[in-house]
Amino acid sequence: MRPTDVVEAWLARPQADRAAPIWIAIVGADALRERARELDAMLAADPAAALALPLFGALYAVKDNIDVAGLPTTAACPAFAYEPEASAAVVTALDAAGAILVGKTNLDQFATGLVGTRSPYGAVPNAFDPAYVSGGSSSGSAVAVARGLVHFALGTDTAGSGRVPAALNNIVGWKPTREMISTTGVVPACRSLDCVSIFALTVADAARVFAVARTTGVATELRACALDRPFLRGPFNLAVPRDEQLEFFGDTGSAGLFAYGVARLETLGATTQAIDFAPMRAVAAMLYEGAHVAERHAGIRAFFDAHADQLDPTVRGIVANAHGYSATDVFTAAATVAGMKAQLDAMWDHIDVLAVPTIPTTYPIAAVNADPVELNRRLGTYTNFVNLLDLAAIAVPAGFRADGMPMGITLIGPAGSDLMLAELAQRLHAAASVPLGALGMPLPPPERFVARAELAQVAVVGAQLTGLPLNRELTARGARLVCRACTAPRYQLFALP
Repeated sequence: MRPTDVVEAWLARPQADRAAPIWIAIVGADALRERARELDAMLAADPAAALALPLFGALYAVKDNIDVAGLPTTAACPAFAYEPEASAAVVTALDAAGAILVGKTNLDQFATGLVGTRSPYGAVPNAFDPAYVSGGSSSGSAVAVARGLVHFALGTDTAGSGRVPAALNNIVGWKPTREMISTTGVVPACRSLDCVSIFALTVADAARVFAVARTTGVATELRACALDRPFLRGPFNLAVPRDEQLEFFGDTGSAGLFAYGVARLETLGATTQAIDFAPMRAVAAMLYEGAHVAERHAGIRAFFDAHADQLDPTVRGIVANAHGYSATDVFTAAATVAGMKAQLDAMWDHIDVLAVPTIPTTYPIAAVNADPVELNRRLGTYTNFVNLLDLAAIAVPAGFRADGMPMGITLIGPAGSDLMLAELAQRLHAAASVPLGALGMPLPPPERFVARAELAQVAVVGAQLTGLPLNRELTARGARLVCRACTAPRYQLFALP
């Protein structure tokens, strides 16, 4: 299909597929056709160059807390809406890679929630059963992907908003290492923790988007170096929470799906070790039940202090909790998290991957409306700690309960382990034998990820440095520069006879 064909197919969809509650704003038909003609012209002029663009002709959506030039940014709060002068850095990168933006999706207001019900544009219904929650806060983005309205979508993830909706709609949710994708042009939830996340039907599609999106990031060079972590092609060490610490709130179907997922990981080479999950639960509690909630207020302080009555009541109550903490409390909480992180980081010396249920269970929208805070908290049981501990995570489908509702499993690794997790996640997804999203279509064969096992990280000094005479000895063997570093001041080189 040419880009024009793809766009016309989108425009021919029923109006309900292009309206609230999934969408807050869509790109006009004239603008979409103009974009398609532009890509068609590229294809006609130089087919090889056009098709080399990794996202050529792919439709995508972004969560409406991400700026897009020409469309308002609302963060699901009409009184907050503004017209951005420029698109977010990640949107600019995706457009340059040949993707076609079709609209902006609904979310829990100000990205505050894991349920997908806290929006004046309506609760986004689950792709499998409209009586159930779709998950949040990136609800519209996840459902748009699950229903095949777009090829991929962007969300954000602070406490699990890029993973919970993925599990509830049978799709892949990639939560990258913090700062690996730029958050410039994103309305902050908790600025120090926020990540732009990726939703796709397959891990391979999400990896294509990640490869484009991360080139715009503000990641440090050392974080980028970590992406060369070897894949887990042989035996590897897998951590899971102790049985007595696994909480499913009575959902035996979800418990069984997680156990089945762990068993599949063992067939892929995992040696499983149960660990004490209590410290991670303690970190998770600090995100909303402690002083860190003050950062949510900081992100929208001017608007909130002047227009608090314009917010969803539940969101307003969460943000208002910030007033109960002092600056001293905030610094104390930060120090506590840093100390706990230092202790938990030691786990990665002998563990390759941590696997957890993405969510413990799911709930009908009516139940969440009756108890919005507690049921939302339960959905974050296995997600809230990840960004506070600066970890990477990918959520993939794990199967379906007896009632047809999907569940997921999340693979977690240290900062920079994104590609290593993705390669394993693709194999796990394939082993689950589930259809694509809510489309009923079979999962395509796994794609070959770029192998890393044969690579080694080499620290170079002397004449092999970039621009010096012997650098060719490295580049001729396929070496590439991944980061620069400095020696200690007392380091010396001696020229020997």
